[in-house]
Amino acid sequence: MEERGMEEVKPLAGTIKGHDLFGYVGIEAVLDQMRRKTMKAGFEFNIMVVGQSGLGKSTLVNTLFKSKVSRKSCSPNYEEKISKTVKLQSVSHVIEEKGVKMKLTVIDTPGFGDQINNENCWEPIVSYVNEQYERYLKEELYVNRKPRIPDTRVHCCVYFLPATGHWLRPIDVEFMKRLGKIVSIVPIIAKADTLTMEERQEFKQRIRQDLKANGIRVYPQTEYDEDPEDRILNDKIRENIPFAVVGTDKEHQVNGNKVLGRKTKWGIIEVENVAHCEFTNLRDLLIRSHLQDLKDVTHNIHYETFRVRRLNESNLTVHGLALSCFPMENGTHGTNGTSDRSESESHL
Repeated sequence: MEERGMEEVKPLAGTIKGHDLFGYVGIEAVLDQMRRKTMKAGFEFNIMVVGQSGLGKSTLVNTLFKSKVSRKSCSPNYEEKISKTVKLQSVSHVIEEKGVKMKLTVIDTPGFGDQINNENCWEPIVSYVNEQYERYLKEELYVNRKPRIPDTRVHCCVYFLPATGHWLRPIDVEFMKRLGKIVSIVPIIAKADTLTMEERQEFKQRIRQDLKANGIRVYPQTEYDEDPEDRILNDKIRENIPFAVVGTDKEHQVNGNKVLGRKTKWGIIEVENVAHCEFTNLRDLLIRSHLQDLKDVTHNIHYETFRVRRLNESNLTVHGLALSCFPMENGTHGTNGTSDRSESESHL
């Protein structure tokens, strides 16, 4: 008897829109379900700040989150010392606003760019970023995984450029070329009030030319635009990169209103006034419009690239895997490579 194979049944696909339904189904309620779940569980956001001493990294981070979240602000009897090596340090806070909880981790890089010879000063930072991917990969590959894997991966690196008014320095080019391949970089011009508006625009233009000439990838990259609407929004951001910012945690009276600003002999520079600086553009990008996208790009692009490479290197398969410590690129094992990590937590 001739054996007949079963024919493959192809599923029918179509789109049924609201006006075609017999009545209200309630599909939209899933958004409320997702919102309630997110509010209950909270979420994590890890931001790294990189730049030489004296560029206002701590002040800007405090200004972004309108609270004392920087390592400098949280350390009693803090003394500004030039570190002889790059030692990464982090501080974590739980910030709650209107019922939404966010665990914010700020990773600082004291010692970066502060030496006479800054050769390879980016290596501890590269190692740190890769170590966090390694941690996450280990957790993913355990047979009995945690219901929610702790996420210490760096979602964004804000790179502080000194307001020289010239071109990118060699250290800027080398750092961003290397880090741009493994993490989302947002370059900013720190203490931009030291430049006139004309100098600021010329400097921004030179930096964009340098970025393009050196093939440096900064966030948001055009290849990650998901649709025309995304592209329109991201094109506006790309036209303004790097943002020229001023940070302060001090308030002043301007026309009867309290505003965040820096007092100079020429007047008050209002941090949140787009006519004075581009701080609000940076804040909107990092928090109000692209925070989730930064997390998605980290997971789907940077971490996925790392994961595929590591599994290919180790010839690993997920089935029946007992995972041991993988050697890192710098020849160390586990998560205690070249970077010193100190952690503290608070609830805001």
